[in-house]
Amino acid sequence: MKILQVERLTRAAFAPFGEVIELDGARHFPINGGTTERFHDLARVDVTDGGGRTLINLFRAQPRALPVEIALMERHPLGSQAFIPLQAGRYLVVVAPAGEFDPAHMRAFWTDAWQGVNYAKGVWHHPLLALDRVSDFVVVDRGGEGPNCDELQLARPWRLAFEASADLAA
Repeated sequence: MKILQVERLTRAAFAPFGEVIELDGARHFPINGGTTERFHDLARVDVTDGGGRTLINLFRAQPRALPVEIALMERHPLGSQAFIPLQAGRYLVVVAPAGEFDPAHMRAFWTDAWQGVNYAKGVWHHPLLALDRVSDFVVVDRGGEGPNCDELQLARPWRLAFEASADLAA
């Protein structure tokens, strides 16, 4: 079985695959007479190809037990897909660049507290990998005509490996 090292999710590390949705470092300003703080323009929703429209969904992910094996990847060729957690919690993100799937270019990340992700159009990713408990996510993606989900079974599964500093392997 092949091993894929899990790394901390950061904006810089995830940039080839989309955007990290987080408040840290975000542009923000007060609105509504100073009673609300607006964190502005956190991710680009890209869903209009082929007449697509924006959907807002709620996904409820069941927790996965460690060790995690990766045997399936998927992509959405006609639009981006954003996952925004509704509570602080740990989950894993496994991605590969858009285009022809190459397992040698897969990367895995662990999230920190309230981080969300916005997968760019066509980026390969594993379905939700919640840890610890049932986890709810707001998901913003594409609705409309045309096939927008390609799934790929991997020839051999990969096992995720964690750095000691990730504190997830315990």
